[in-house]
Amino acid sequence: MVKRQYIFFSLAMVLTAVLGSCSKSQSYSELLREEEHACNWYLASRNVSLELPDDPSDLITGSTLREDGTMWGEEAPFYKLDADGYVYMQIVRADYDDMVENGDLVYFRYLRQSIKDLWEDVSSDPGGNSDYLPNGTASFIYKNTYLSSTTTWGTGIQMPLQYVGYNSEVNLVLKSYYGFTEEQIYCVPYIINLKYFKPEY
Repeated sequence: MVKRQYIFFSLAMVLTAVLGSCSKSQSYSELLREEEHACNWYLASRNVSLELPDDPSDLITGSTLREDGTMWGEEAPFYKLDADGYVYMQIVRADYDDMVENGDLVYFRYLRQSIKDLWEDVSSDPGGNSDYLPNGTASFIYKNTYLSSTTTWGTGIQMPLQYVGYNSEVNLVLKSYYGFTEEQIYCVPYIINLKYFKPEY
């Protein structure tokens, strides 16, 4: 009798734990909705431009001078790069002299922070290879969709290279759809600082 009660009690505890964990999990659509809310919250306090100028040299960068002679700096606009609003670009520094062409190798350094963590006021450290050299270099072949060494980074980080060249620096609001491939299922958007470099050989 005692043994039956023990088994019944154990099963009840397991069932409670399973049901409790299920109630805390979120569906994929809920995660996407949360991602959307976090990005909207982040962009609401920024200068956003939904249209890109025809000439890339007309893009406003952090070092562009305003009419009063001051630089735009952190108030430079975030430009919407795709029709669905998955990627927004703020140009910190632009170089138009050496543009990247299809098939070119691009080295990059990055530092990123979860926008979801910022939105929920969760303390988390930025990650990447920008401020810590032992993390190594990262690279991709521009517009290549076959090599895993390129596709692992997603396509979002390549989008700014339609408008700026090597030796440029941008900030991206990057939703998971165009984010790092292995992380797309988690629906975590990032604010990511990127610096693009040309191979030295």
